[in-house]
Amino acid sequence: MKVLKFGGTSVADSKSINKVISILNNNDDNLFIIVSAFGGVTNLLQECLNLKGKQTEKILKKIESRHLEVIDNLSTLDAQSSLKSFLKEKLNELEDILDAISTIDEVTQKTVSKVLTLGEILSSSIIFEILKQKSFDISYIDSREVIYSKSYDNNEVLDNDRSSISIKNKLDLIKSKLIIAPGYICSNENNEISNLGRGGSDYSAAIFAKYSNAKSLEIWTDVSGVYSANPKIVKKALPIEYLTYKEAMELSFFGAKVIYFPTLQPLIEENIPVYIKNTFEPNDEGTCISNSTKLDKDEIVKGISHIENISILNFEGSGMVGVPGFSKRFFESLSTNKINVIMITQASSEFSICIAVDSNDAISAKKVIDKEFEFEISQNRINQAQIESNLSNIAIVGDKMKSKKGVSGRLFNSLGQNNINIRAIAQGASERNISIIIDEANTKKALNSLHETFFEENLKDVHIFITGVGNVGGYLIEQIKIQKEFIATNLKINLKVLGISNSKKMLVSESEIDLDNWKTLLANSNISSDSDVFQKTILDLNLRNSLFVDNTASNLIPNTYREYLKNGVGIITCNKIANSDTFINYEELKSLSRDNNSAFLYETNVGAALPVISTLNNLINSGDKIIKIEAVLSGTLNYIFNNFQEMDTFHQIVSTAVDLGYTEPDPKIDLCGVDVSRKILILARESGYKLEFDDINKNHFLPEEAINSKSKDEFLSSLKRNKDHFNAILKNAQEKNSRLKFVAKLEKGIATVGLESVSAEHPFYNLVGSDNITVFHTERYKDSPLVVKGAGAGGEFTASGVFADIIKASQNG
Repeated sequence: MKVLKFGGTSVADSKSINKVISILNNNDDNLFIIVSAFGGVTNLLQECLNLKGKQTEKILKKIESRHLEVIDNLSTLDAQSSLKSFLKEKLNELEDILDAISTIDEVTQKTVSKVLTLGEILSSSIIFEILKQKSFDISYIDSREVIYSKSYDNNEVLDNDRSSISIKNKLDLIKSKLIIAPGYICSNENNEISNLGRGGSDYSAAIFAKYSNAKSLEIWTDVSGVYSANPKIVKKALPIEYLTYKEAMELSFFGAKVIYFPTLQPLIEENIPVYIKNTFEPNDEGTCISNSTKLDKDEIVKGISHIENISILNFEGSGMVGVPGFSKRFFESLSTNKINVIMITQASSEFSICIAVDSNDAISAKKVIDKEFEFEISQNRINQAQIESNLSNIAIVGDKMKSKKGVSGRLFNSLGQNNINIRAIAQGASERNISIIIDEANTKKALNSLHETFFEENLKDVHIFITGVGNVGGYLIEQIKIQKEFIATNLKINLKVLGISNSKKMLVSESEIDLDNWKTLLANSNISSDSDVFQKTILDLNLRNSLFVDNTASNLIPNTYREYLKNGVGIITCNKIANSDTFINYEELKSLSRDNNSAFLYETNVGAALPVISTLNNLINSGDKIIKIEAVLSGTLNYIFNNFQEMDTFHQIVSTAVDLGYTEPDPKIDLCGVDVSRKILILARESGYKLEFDDINKNHFLPEEAINSKSKDEFLSSLKRNKDHFNAILKNAQEKNSRLKFVAKLEKGIATVGLESVSAEHPFYNLVGSDNITVFHTERYKDSPLVVKGAGAGGEFTASGVFADIIKASQNG
């Protein structure tokens, strides 16, 4: 015989019950069928109790309609009348009970059982009649006549002896191929109707499986087994093929809702395997729970479960140390007051105890503990219990964890990389689970991070939010789109763009943005651009492996960096404002990055796609000493002066550079040397010098009129009016057989920028186009300096540098 239990959405309506009938038709074994109430009926009955029987007419109509839908669609016309009469009779009984509750304004435990068990009585009776009409060889057992509870230590527990005898005696009288019984319900020692509590229908099925000597129990629900994590929170969660009883009990205790741990105890005693199956996908493998580990694959961690709405109580004081019986008093006081402890951790010094409880019990637990140790507290030997709330408990579970090194290290690393703080931790001697307490706001991020670590090592999701999608940003999105598949295949990184923002509109989604259609999606967005709202939306999503990418030249966007870094969101930026602001600000951002495990990468601040900053960092980190840095750091200015070979053409060349996107949005920033000054300042700071922007010696070549211009057009016009000034500069260089280069230098902590005429012997002389060059003179590279040279301007090159930083951050995280 096999026992099959159907519940929840498996018996929600006529459509789902037809699925059940199909499953029964495809089964050749003798079957014992346990059914729960029709979907949602138990909640409606509970609602009637919550209202104390008042104004329940609409609820009763809903209950009636749920059952009539099944009767009308599945029962024969001849049988419908008797079933509807039965339904009406039971609903009239329910109305009488609710009227009585309303009159006395009190709900007793006996009344609760009478009301809540009605759903199972109705569903089992109706399905029994429908199956009979379809010519199934079937008998009905009323669970109230065979399953009994008894009072033990002020709790109602299963009366195994009485239930065993009753079930076996009843089964001896039945010869049909199928048997059906209602789940959840039983009778107490006074033969009054009662129930088996939370998960009672599964428990009923396990009891019947045990005492019918069933070869297996199948629990049919609306999911394809026990999942590696809650699939509503972790979208990549997968069904677990095999679990041991102990693994299943651990997962169940710590929040996995597919099966409740009391269900497993009768099955463990008789070594009966249980299968969790999907009524709507009956061919899916589902989950097998048994005593065997031979069926296991090599999974170390089998699943991750969690409980929300947790509080921890911290109880500490020197009066605890070395005092026999202290823990006994502590836990006995909680037990006497029926307060369940979810997790315990105690310092080896015996100076403190920390427990986790349901938040609804936290205040009661504190009062109980403080009362028990009232004397010690009055003597200042122990402090009053302290409550911390809004927490979650997360457990990773697996029998094989004890034989595998590094599991806890991977757990800590995964959470640490995502800036998730662990408030408490516990691990049993069996090493079957590791339980942690974290801030409830980080639950989703933590579950996804841990699931990625232990179950998705082949592909790591990285969530990207981009602000600035013009020249550089547009190229960046195109590069991500083209390379996405390659990076996923070769680097095992899944780049997901979830946010895009320009100066007018923004778009943020929990799912990937279609990069083939992003311009239209952004244009059609009804959300106005706001950097603070953009940030709040990103932080509220609280996704693991998140990166904020700043492709703007905005003075305002860098003000948001601190909050991103504090919350574990990495920063990738080509915007030089933050790192060239005050040294205190620069130092704070670097510190926030280190302290919160948040990437802060800005290679493109200096050399677009050229590895200037990383080369400098590698030299310093490997112990080399920087003597001098010489550089042409503006591809824009190099392009301009390389093309400025004829008189009266300076303003035209600058205009062309603007049109090509080589300059900043305000070209004066480039030509005033502001951009180069920022770059050499950043290199100076990376070299260890605490310089400010005003410490840079700037040798301007622009006339005052150009420097004082108020707009881009006014600036370009001033260049044309001052052509003689630029002609004189060119003539002076040509007379010396030199070329004009805008050079930045750093030597002995002094940084300078300015236009220079370089001779043919100088390494900068042959620098062509918009190329940049940086020359590092170091103790190691004294005789032959280290040179980094290449394209230093243009949106496509800068975008590729930003892209490289995204990949670097993704690999390091």
